[in-house]
Amino acid sequence: MSQQAISVDNLNLYYGQNHALKNISMDIDKNSVTALIGPSGCGKSTFLRTLNRMNDMIPGVKIEGQINIHNQNIYSDQVHVEMLRKNVGMVFQAPNPFPKSIYDNVAYGPRIHGLRDKKKLDELIEKSLRGAAIWDEVKDRLKDKATGLSGGQQQRLCIARALAVEPEVLLMDEPTSALDPISTAKIEELIQELKTSYTIVIVTHNMQQAARISDKTAFFLSGDLIEYNKTEQLFSTPKHKQTEDYITGRFG
Repeated sequence: MSQQAISVDNLNLYYGQNHALKNISMDIDKNSVTALIGPSGCGKSTFLRTLNRMNDMIPGVKIEGQINIHNQNIYSDQVHVEMLRKNVGMVFQAPNPFPKSIYDNVAYGPRIHGLRDKKKLDELIEKSLRGAAIWDEVKDRLKDKATGLSGGQQQRLCIARALAVEPEVLLMDEPTSALDPISTAKIEELIQELKTSYTIVIVTHNMQQAARISDKTAFFLSGDLIEYNKTEQLFSTPKHKQTEDYITGRFG
């Protein structure tokens, strides 16, 4: 019996007058990969950003409904957003390493959260870089600028940076869309390994990728969650005509 990591109940989000997410309810299993698919502007990235309250930063946003992560409503007044974002890490579309050394990129989060012990920091950095499958490539150049890495390496470094604060949930917003096929394959392989320790929610515009790496897939259209099911079932026997039209390429 799979446990739920995230439970979304009647989530509505408005940008001013624009009703961007409409009555979204879904449960996301622990230690699984959930893919969010749909055409551009359908709400999938907006939905992803509600899971660590990144939309809070946008003026005029109004959010209704509940999102429980490990049985706590993350929109309650008791929630510290900094702690939420430590627990719910984020990897963005374009690799965005800080203009610092490889070591300092990964150490950044743990230092903010008070880790000063050099030995513990060294261990955590090695563990995070190993976790992101990039340790062997960078272990002899930790003092080098992170911006000198290739695009695929930079993205794996950003994953290591997200892992370093020891989150439970990892959000990924099209993490391979800026990468070449070889780097993409490495990151897909990495996602499969990471789900043994983390709950992963990934936005992808690449349906083949969703089919390859996810356990469940959610199809969004114009702010509605049209269909949410095991990936295999959603792609082989979609319940809704709109889902079928989208996955067979009739629109989007």
